[in-house]
Amino acid sequence: MDVVCVYRGRRVTESDLGQIRDLIAGNPQASRRSLSKKLCEAWQWQQPNGVPRDMVCRGLMLDLHRQGLIELPPLRRRPPNPLARRVRPEPVSIERTPVRCALEELGTLAFVPVRRTDRERVFNALLDAHHYLGYTQPVGEHLKYLVCAGERPLALFAWSSAPRHLDPRDRFIGWSAAARRANIRFVAYNTRFLILPWIAVEHLASHLLGAMMRRLSADWQRLYGHPIYFAETFVDPTHFAGTCYRAANWIRLGRTTGRGKDDQTHHATRSLKEVLGYVLHPRFRQLLSEVR
Repeated sequence: MDVVCVYRGRRVTESDLGQIRDLIAGNPQASRRSLSKKLCEAWQWQQPNGVPRDMVCRGLMLDLHRQGLIELPPLRRRPPNPLARRVRPEPVSIERTPVRCALEELGTLAFVPVRRTDRERVFNALLDAHHYLGYTQPVGEHLKYLVCAGERPLALFAWSSAPRHLDPRDRFIGWSAAARRANIRFVAYNTRFLILPWIAVEHLASHLLGAMMRRLSADWQRLYGHPIYFAETFVDPTHFAGTCYRAANWIRLGRTTGRGKDDQTHHATRSLKEVLGYVLHPRFRQLLSEVR
């Protein structure tokens, strides 16, 4: 069949276009949101955890509409831009007595997943107040952790889906463009790591990174139905040396171009960041390079 376009790894054929046009014609009162849900159901287009790929499907239909290949119904409402109207998390009150002790004196530390729990607002507020980048709501698959000694938070981790294009990582893995599109979901991005400023415990950062990496893939599997084979993060050398990551066996992959994912100028507009990676499966290259 003739392929009309490829969107987020899915090939759209002339037959698919005919199916979409028939779906629109057969549901004249349906909204764009409703049509995308119906198309997901018809195509059985789902995430690995069984959730319909509704947002991706809506983006595909909008792209086809803009190309003049289908005619979507008029917009019924324009949802507000959550980034333009972002409401900062409300401050929280927690124990802030300084902690200065040896690592072993902390006892057993608990990694507490807080996404969709009552403690998520504590996580959001602490990250917004004490991380130099603040808090932004992750998009796509993501995990949030409070690391606690008893009930007391000491540190925070945030993880999200990896950027689709990242030259140092892509060269290190050695995958093709098709393999990257098919397997990017098996790579996780450490968007934030924060030890709260009143916690001063030598070697705590690298210790927590090691413990975090031992559980990341299994936790992702439980929530999203697939493992993680490789992890990555950025370190801004104007702020940090990345010592704790290197001590926890992360690998330097290279530097970003400083142009950002939406660059149109081909010139650096932000600081260059170190790209670090962590291998979570001994056959990561083979698994990430397969195109099924």
